[in-house]
Amino acid sequence: MATRIQFSEAIERIQTDLSCCIGERMRVRANLGRSKIIEAEGVLEEAHPRLFTLRVQDGDQLRRISYSYADLLTHTVELTQLATAENMLPWLDS
Repeated sequence: MATRIQFSEAIERIQTDLSCCIGERMRVRANLGRSKIIEAEGVLEEAHPRLFTLRVQDGDQLRRISYSYADLLTHTVELTQLATAENMLPWLDS
């Protein structure tokens, strides 16, 4: 059960950290499998209990993309601050 507790604590910490960054510009890099990687820049719009959303300008279109906190835990998705070019959640790498 220790793993389950650590997982839920990590999810909570991710949500708390991202809630403090709402409105900031960031870069998202998502590995969708089969050598398909998506990179986009956008604004962190919301941090829900299980997922977060980014507002991304794609040419003339404005779209929203969402990812779960588990995607960040498994390193399927990476977030980088545009202003500093640093990982948004460096404690996940340790």
